[in-house]
Amino acid sequence: MAERNRGSDARPSVAVVGAGVTGTSAALGFLDAGFDVTLYSDRDRESLRDKVPPTGVGVLFGSSRDWDAQIIDDLYEVGNTTGISVRLSSGEGAERVDVLEFNPDYGYVAQAVDLRLRADDRLGRFLERGGHFQVEAVDPDRLDEIAAASDLTLVATGKGGLASFFPVDDERTHYRRPQRRLLQVTLTGLDHGPDTFAYRAAEGGRQSLFNLDSDNGEIFVGPFLHKDAGATWSFIVFAKPDGAWAPLIDTVTDAASARQAIVDIFDTWFPADAPAIHELRVIESDPYSWLTGGVTPTVRKPVGTTRNGHVVAAIGDTAIAVDPVAGQGAQNSLIQVAELVRAAKTRLDDDPSATFTAQWLTDEFEKHWERRGRAAVEVTRLYLGDPDYATHLELAFPAAAVNTDVASAQFGLLSDPNPLLTLGDRDDVLGFISAVAGEPADDVLGRFEPVGSFGSRAVPA
Repeated sequence: MAERNRGSDARPSVAVVGAGVTGTSAALGFLDAGFDVTLYSDRDRESLRDKVPPTGVGVLFGSSRDWDAQIIDDLYEVGNTTGISVRLSSGEGAERVDVLEFNPDYGYVAQAVDLRLRADDRLGRFLERGGHFQVEAVDPDRLDEIAAASDLTLVATGKGGLASFFPVDDERTHYRRPQRRLLQVTLTGLDHGPDTFAYRAAEGGRQSLFNLDSDNGEIFVGPFLHKDAGATWSFIVFAKPDGAWAPLIDTVTDAASARQAIVDIFDTWFPADAPAIHELRVIESDPYSWLTGGVTPTVRKPVGTTRNGHVVAAIGDTAIAVDPVAGQGAQNSLIQVAELVRAAKTRLDDDPSATFTAQWLTDEFEKHWERRGRAAVEVTRLYLGDPDYATHLELAFPAAAVNTDVASAQFGLLSDPNPLLTLGDRDDVLGFISAVAGEPADDVLGRFEPVGSFGSRAVPA
């Protein structure tokens, strides 16, 4: 990167390309840290909020909320949960078996807020505080111009867009295709009170639901704050590509057909929950309340160069894209942003003439990788059922079904996935179970028996 002359009183300039929750968080964070920030988007503010679907549920589990508080204070009281109700089933038709269920407290508070609302609130504060918002499409040539004029250029365009500037890191990328077909939809009609889903757990609608089917995939159902409709329920179907749910996703063309696909799955595979699911309906005011697709989990090199050799850095999904099954995407992005803002401010406080070189940006990414990024990738592989984690799943889920402390620790990994990195083999996992449960793992696992039949919601009269 060519050296730039910056006057002693001039604030260093930051360009952020992409105005999703990662980009708006970075823009606000750097602005509040004393930088002169321009945020680039191919959509205006109204379109970003009201004319695109959310790019995920974006649940923040525990520790990521503390990191995010370094960027913006908590603005939301709806969508908070303190635990999760888990059920695993196996088989088809007359051979179908209800295997296990447990309802752990997280030990922290999780929060699911419409990412369009999170991004818009951050953009609003950014504009109020003097940030520059430029609406234009940024192609490679324009990115070269932007990077030439900026002290630091960050690319937050997600998994597509300008991601090709950053080569795939083959050593850290485990898959070459999506591991799940995805369907997300937000529905309304049930509140978040204790009576909703009370047949699953005493906390009712204060917990999320996680239904697993050994052949077909997983479904997450969570209390959600929709940008307009308020207290709602957001669904993500994680369909295994060769399972029976994937063809149902092919039928989805709008919110109504997305709801129908959800209903069909619950009617056939999770009938105990089906009566409650039938009470939910689409949000008529939001035609963009649904999304289908798939994510190829990918880690990229964190620094790239434009046509004329100007340095640009990847943040968020542009740097580390994960399947959403373990909820690590938004969390990892916001943590990376908070880390980078803090590091950049410290660098300039120590040396006001310092520049943000490719080496410095690479070093900061490596610190993030060790602090969080690697663990976020690995816990996602665990929840995808990767063969490398077959032993972990074989032991941890049955132990969780009979010991609430093990269950809480298992889902504590969604908040802080780093303990997973210490569990390398069967003995490590057994030691983890013993330590958490306060008794030998063999005694814990010896108490496990298939649940037999799940409790169900009575069909309304």
